[in-house]
Amino acid sequence: MTTLLPTTTAGSLPKPAWLAEPGTLWSPWKLEGEALIAGKRDALRLAVDDQRRAGIDIVGDGEQTRQHFVTTFVEHLDGVDFAKRETVRIRNRYDASVPTVVGAVSRPKSVFVDDARYLRSQTDGPIKWTLPGPMTMIDTLYDAHYRSREKLAWEFALILNQEARELEAAGVDIVQFDEPAFNVFFDEANDWGIATLERAAQGLTAETAVHICYGYGIKANTDWKKTLGQEWRQYEQTFPNLQRSTIDILSLECQNSRVPMDLIELVRGKKVMVGAIDVATDIVETPQQVADTLRKALEFVDADKLYPATNCGMAPLARDIAHGKLKALGAGAAIVRAELSS
Repeated sequence: MTTLLPTTTAGSLPKPAWLAEPGTLWSPWKLEGEALIAGKRDALRLAVDDQRRAGIDIVGDGEQTRQHFVTTFVEHLDGVDFAKRETVRIRNRYDASVPTVVGAVSRPKSVFVDDARYLRSQTDGPIKWTLPGPMTMIDTLYDAHYRSREKLAWEFALILNQEARELEAAGVDIVQFDEPAFNVFFDEANDWGIATLERAAQGLTAETAVHICYGYGIKANTDWKKTLGQEWRQYEQTFPNLQRSTIDILSLECQNSRVPMDLIELVRGKKVMVGAIDVATDIVETPQQVADTLRKALEFVDADKLYPATNCGMAPLARDIAHGKLKALGAGAAIVRAELSS
C-alpha cells in the first residue's frame, strides 16, 4: 500500500433495510431467489461506494452477502448439520443456538470467491476480505464428531487456507481472519490457536491480517466489558506470540476502550490496524477524536505500519451512524497524514 495511514474497516457494515432487518445479527433475508442474489450484489456495491465517499482506502464488501461472519462460511461446508442445533456458550459470554458438527468437515466448493471477484470489479484500489479464524469457528459450533477443539481447529485451518488461496487468486490484497476468541481463550490461543491461524494463512502472497477485538456493540459484549476493570490487558496474553508469527497485520480495539496503548509495543515490527472508531456507541466521533487516537498509537507503531480502522464490525449500527463514523475515520486519518507529511 503506497498511501500513508491507509484506512480500512474491521469488516461488516449495516445492511440496507430492504435486504435485512437493521440492527439485528443473524437477521433473515427479506428477498428470495434471484432477487436475493441481485440484492446482495447491490448492497455490496453500495457498501463500496459508501467507503469510497468516506475516504476509506482499503475497501471490503461490508459483509453484505453474509448473515453472520462465522455461520455463513460454515453453512457451505460438509459435515455440519444446521437442523441439529445445540445451545452453547459463545466466548464464555452468552448462550446461542448453534449448528452441530456431525461428521468430517470439508469444503465442497468455494464460498466467497464469486463475491470477491465482484468486489474486485468495483474498484482499482486495494481490497480486503474477511474470514472467520479457526478458533472462533469452533467456538460458534457444537462438536459431536471430533470432540476435540484443537483437532477441529486444524481441520478448519486447512479449509480456510483453500478459501484464502482462491480469494488471493481472485484479486484480494489482504485476507483477514477474525479471531475474537483470542481475547478469551489465552492458553488455547498460545498452545495451538496461533499455529492453526498460521496454517490458514500458509503459502499466501497476499498480506494476512488477524482481527482481535472485544466484539460487536451488543449487550452481552458491553456487559462483559464492564467486568474487565480499569485496564483491558487481554492483548498482553497473545501479542508476544503473534509478534513472532507469520501474520502480517494485527488489528486491535483502541477507541473508547481501556486497552493501554503501549501494548502495541508488543507487536513492534508488525503492521497494526488501530481501531479508532467505537462500534458500541451511536455517538459519531469527530475527525479530531480519531486523529487523537492515531497520534497516541504513533508513539508505539511506525507511521508506515499504521492502518486506521474501526474497533470491530458495524453491522448492528444504523446506516446513518455507520456512515458518519466512516467519514470521521477518513477525515481523522487525513488530519494526521497531513501532519506527518509536513
